[in-house]
Amino acid sequence: MIIGLGSDITDARRVAKVIERHGDRFLARVFTETERARADRRKNRVETYAKRFAAKEACAKALGTGIRAGVWWRDMGVVNLPSGRPTMLLTGGALKRLQSLTPKGHEAHIDLTIADEGPMALAFVVISTVAVGKPRKRAAAKPKAAAARLRRLYKNPRKKGGR
Repeated sequence: MIIGLGSDITDARRVAKVIERHGDRFLARVFTETERARADRRKNRVETYAKRFAAKEACAKALGTGIRAGVWWRDMGVVNLPSGRPTMLLTGGALKRLQSLTPKGHEAHIDLTIADEGPMALAFVVISTVAVGKPRKRAAAKPKAAAARLRRLYKNPRKKGGR
């Protein structure tokens, strides 16, 4: 069950100006130690910060609070799973908010996707829950059936299911 959805677009040029103006004070206020260490190792440092900033904004929207009501920037950190897939690690007020949204007998999962193109960084966050002890269901991939359906819809868009 999806309990939260958020998205954000951030301009890396704007993040660069803030870093130039406020430096470490801004970075320490907004980003976790892990995020700063990761960004500072990268050639495209500003773009890395911009993607993480967008992820935090998207996560705050998915939590339904924005950056207020006890949810602060460093309560939400972008971390990578062993597979490399990014997700959010919540602490403090953000974790409390997540726990208040999660029904009893369920556990929350945060899915995150981040990307950048040129100076723009994009993030989507989906917060879902699953009953404890039940595996998460994923839609079975049926590429041939899906491709055939798309071909039928585009040949005759007025048929049932077409637009």
